[in-house]
Amino acid sequence: MMLLEKDTLTIAKELLGWSLVHESEEGTTAGIIVETEGYLQDDPACHAYRKKSPRNAPMFGEAGTIYVYQIYGMHFCVNISTNKKDIGEAVLIRALEPTIGQDLMQKRRLALSKVQSFRPHELCSGPGKLVQAMGIHKGMNNWMIQESKLYLLPPVNEKPLEIITTTRIGITQGAELPYRFYVEDSKFVSKK
Repeated sequence: MMLLEKDTLTIAKELLGWSLVHESEEGTTAGIIVETEGYLQDDPACHAYRKKSPRNAPMFGEAGTIYVYQIYGMHFCVNISTNKKDIGEAVLIRALEPTIGQDLMQKRRLALSKVQSFRPHELCSGPGKLVQAMGIHKGMNNWMIQESKLYLLPPVNEKPLEIITTTRIGITQGAELPYRFYVEDSKFVSKK
């Protein structure tokens, strides 16, 4: 298992190629992580930038604590805390390549949409989309990533990935920081 208690940007890159798996009562869904963003405590876009609060407390937990939060009053995002306890840092999982349970992902996405269907590369190509497709919910906040029904599996392909480092998207503060990482040739990322 990868060590999550280390530099957040290193973890953000190392998570690429790992699988995120959710075993729910509806069934199992999984996808290969193809896009991440790092959020550091001294970063103005980070929820932990100002101070610890009830909302961002999971970011200050032990490495591997799951942080689920709502944005724009409608979408949820999932992060995994990194670094040492009491250092508010995390990696946002931005996109997955679906590998298991695509029909269930489709059903979950359609329940919250007005479209007829989603193409495979649209199921998890963004943080809000992947949370819907994977059945991740606010009740998972503070779960531990390797001690729950939401967990990580190491890559099955040992071939090194070509990783693109770029600026984050969808934020205003800290948008110029190169803290976003994605697999170069993946058609499943949110935006290139």
